[in-house]
Amino acid sequence: MTHPPSQPPPEGFGVPQDPSHGAPQGLPPHPRQSGYGPPQAPGLPGPYASRPGSYGGPPVTPVPESPGPYGSRLNPHGGQPPQQLPGAPTLPGGGSGGGGWFKGRRAAIVGAVVAALLVIGGGVWLAVGGKAKTPPEARPGQDAKTSAPPSAGQGAGSDPGGGQHEDLNAGRKPGEAKVNWLLRNDVDLPGKGADVFGPWVVGDTVVVGVHESVTGHSAVDGTRKWALAMPTGLCAAPPAPAGNGTIVVGVNKPGNREKCTGLQQIDLRSGQAGWKKPIPKDANSPLPSDITLTISGGTVTVAGGQQSFAFSLADGQQLWGRRAQGSCQPNAFAGGPRLIAAASCPTSDPNQVQNEVSEVDPVTGRIKWAYRLDLGWRVEKVYSVSPLVLSAYQRDDSNTKKRAVLALTDAGKLRSRIQVGDDTYEPTCTGTFAAKAEGLEDCTGVAADTNTLYLATDSSASRTANAVVAFDLDTGKPKWRAAAPTGRTMTPLQLGTGGDLLLYLAASTDRGGSVASLPPTGGAPKVLLQHPASTAPIESTFWKARYVYANDAFYLANSSVSTAITDAEEKTKKIVMVFGK
Repeated sequence: MTHPPSQPPPEGFGVPQDPSHGAPQGLPPHPRQSGYGPPQAPGLPGPYASRPGSYGGPPVTPVPESPGPYGSRLNPHGGQPPQQLPGAPTLPGGGSGGGGWFKGRRAAIVGAVVAALLVIGGGVWLAVGGKAKTPPEARPGQDAKTSAPPSAGQGAGSDPGGGQHEDLNAGRKPGEAKVNWLLRNDVDLPGKGADVFGPWVVGDTVVVGVHESVTGHSAVDGTRKWALAMPTGLCAAPPAPAGNGTIVVGVNKPGNREKCTGLQQIDLRSGQAGWKKPIPKDANSPLPSDITLTISGGTVTVAGGQQSFAFSLADGQQLWGRRAQGSCQPNAFAGGPRLIAAASCPTSDPNQVQNEVSEVDPVTGRIKWAYRLDLGWRVEKVYSVSPLVLSAYQRDDSNTKKRAVLALTDAGKLRSRIQVGDDTYEPTCTGTFAAKAEGLEDCTGVAADTNTLYLATDSSASRTANAVVAFDLDTGKPKWRAAAPTGRTMTPLQLGTGGDLLLYLAASTDRGGSVASLPPTGGAPKVLLQHPASTAPIESTFWKARYVYANDAFYLANSSVSTAITDAEEKTKKIVMVFGK
């Protein structure tokens, strides 16, 4: 590896990491090696040729009110302990829940890729709900079909099991937040379990997708508003819908649950299915088994392997596709306010890797600018699209990964290399255990504003409190460091309206989690929402959770649900837990 003449080699290369930490029992360990190493920019390439190219309503537990840059390491598992957790999916045959350094999702908040719980139009989860009807059964090959709303008596106040309410606030103490409601699984799962897509909050509707259905629930009381049967099953979804509540999801090939071959548009406000079409076949490259989807403006992109396509969200018309032969071919995108592509480029040596990151016009596919990494370096994750912050890695001769975090300007020039020093950091990339494709924008626990990147240090090895470090994006140097309370770990969520950094302090089995804030200058975290200690055994067992804080409420969601020995046990699996004041 070479370094710019004006910069010394980065520190801390080659420090092996514990390969077993964080993987639940029964899963092979993720390769966790050394930390960030520096890709450099020997120059920007010229422009490239481009061408246009049966889930029932999950039961809602009603809750009646009562009193690099370099030389450091990142933890891909977000500090999860190595034992099998009660909420963790169990994979048959020892299948991996991840693969590679990162496996997860998602979404941009103030430019940071942090959460998959998108709030559109100020939707708030406030109350309680009851059991919903099961959508109509779908025969193989049947198109998506929206069922009628639930009948009277299935709304707020009813019990999913027909018995007494599960009062999760019974043990709540003065000053503690309420558990607003708890959403549990109510579907017969396939043998591998199923990924949870969403939840997405769109106006007054909360939407969740699991296995063969997408369901919309009232944001007020959790009752089911609609259910859309997906006969061939869900296989992919973007981190967030468009601003108008439209989304496009991936669906499996009929008769082949291992192949993601179709696209289905859905209006998340009404539950109505829109256009549906197969993903085009490219004669130069076979369609991969797994794809990733991203939305930017009025465009949805599809990427996998060396194929990429873009379609109009409104009518499904293909806007552009694979670039001209000999060009760098995108294999993943990050969306939101900008569309960022990670691409593999041809080299004279087929064993040599050449990657670049570029900004792409969502409508035309035109490359606005491109930043080419050094040979051997790969784009791994995009932490934020505006400002643009990404991670990259390189494998050495011993297959050890070296990593770097880079900040780029809006024009695609190198802004800084983040000087992470000797700390180990823990962006949490939840991923999907059913799918193999890795998206660019699928990590939480990272936040960024115009001038600052916020990362949390890893406390998993020592089991001690961690810290959040703020880095100057212009210089790459640390600005300040804020320690978590004793025995706690905290994760950046997003930037608040006043510029404060919002954090989640994780729950333990006997202590509820909490939402806290840090001022832009650092200091001690201030608790905004303290979750009940009485429900900590539930909160602490969400596995590879996604979370967000919005409108004074905190949303905690499992990224997947696992199978169980009995159907009754499967229906106790939790999907979403909501806390509020």
